[in-house]
Amino acid sequence: MADNVGNADARPDLELEEEFGDERPTIDEQEMADAEKGCGQTAIGMPMGHPAGVPMTGGHPGGHPGGTQRHGGARSMGFRPGGGEAAAAYEARTGIKAPRIIAWEITRSCNLSCAHCRAAAEFGHYHGELSLDQIKSNIDDIVTITNPIIILTGGEPLMRPDIWEIIDYAHEKGAMPVIGTNATLITDEIAAKMAEHKIPRISVSVDFPTAEEHDAFRGQVGCFDSTIEGIKIAKRHGVGVQINMTVTTLNYKKVEAVHDLAESLGVDAFHIFMLVPTGRGEDLLDKELPPEDYEAVLEWAYERQKTSPLHFKPTDAPHYYRIIRQKAKAEGKKVTREEYGLDAMTRGCLGGITFCFISHVGDIQPCGYFDMQLGNVKEQPFSQIWTESKVFNELRDYSLLKGKCGACEYKAVCGGCRARALSVTGDYLAEEPYCVYVPASMRPDCEE
Repeated sequence: MADNVGNADARPDLELEEEFGDERPTIDEQEMADAEKGCGQTAIGMPMGHPAGVPMTGGHPGGHPGGTQRHGGARSMGFRPGGGEAAAAYEARTGIKAPRIIAWEITRSCNLSCAHCRAAAEFGHYHGELSLDQIKSNIDDIVTITNPIIILTGGEPLMRPDIWEIIDYAHEKGAMPVIGTNATLITDEIAAKMAEHKIPRISVSVDFPTAEEHDAFRGQVGCFDSTIEGIKIAKRHGVGVQINMTVTTLNYKKVEAVHDLAESLGVDAFHIFMLVPTGRGEDLLDKELPPEDYEAVLEWAYERQKTSPLHFKPTDAPHYYRIIRQKAKAEGKKVTREEYGLDAMTRGCLGGITFCFISHVGDIQPCGYFDMQLGNVKEQPFSQIWTESKVFNELRDYSLLKGKCGACEYKAVCGGCRARALSVTGDYLAEEPYCVYVPASMRPDCEE
């Protein structure tokens, strides 16, 4: 089920990028202030967070650190992606942040045929997949510039026989491997291996609260029951679990029910992923939420986070970081780390900034949805592509954004989905096509 990295299965522990990134804020303080100012006002940037890095004791209830939600995963092991000496030296040398999370499609082979699959994966061998030696060689190069979380995804990564060797090698070199799986292949033996090989968390997609609906979406009768059983087995062996839900017009009214299912299963996290129609997902273009419903789901998420015991956040939804600030302002709050935890310390789109994707054949993309190959690790070292790619470097320069995104006072915290812009317009710097917000400077009543 190679539906995610991109969609849900591929990103366990994405929140780790936020907590264990630089101790200084990842968002420029002046830009943050600009994002909260009114039309025609002058913003004064103030440093965010506790100056001494004191751990939070408060926090947005339930949905943000400092609340009561479960965590688990790599964070409980004290791992800090992109926080090692190699990453610091790389940034000092180049002025570019090292990647903190790399989603790696180690195989495209899959036992399912999901409707929204980014990779359009099927069962069987795919020609040209990276060999074990090639994967090890690329890990060797990656760790010269960073110590990332490496999300082993697919396809279905558990279909790759040498996955345990890949995991052990990543650990040996100082990276943190996690797994994005459909969970249907998890047995007691597999879960025991996950624990033995120190996998802190897996992520699993559950898109509907009932077997009939989920199985139809995933293309296989019995998938729902197998997935739920796989989740339970993993938990019995002490492996953390994150449930992800890809939101479409087919299920957006069922998000609360899937959240409650996740809570009842006792998992650690619940992430909602907003569909980006690429790969097999192009066939679901008419199932992508219209902008108004997209906005409504994210507003619901903001409110639901307040009481959820899970680590709960939207993903592939950069608009959410605008909504946080709008809602907080309406509530008379400032979006500080003490009050909002990790959500105050990161931005929406991280593709090419601290996150990227490696395909089964070695192609590099900003994310799995971003259908443009920026180089191949069989031909160039990963570190060289990350440093020199024109596209990567343009994605890091928010001043290049066009249309509403370029004019938006929230571009430092949102940035729009660059993959959606590319998919819809052919221009990855174009305005986000699924955003209802009109920037203050573009409103008729605004006179700067």
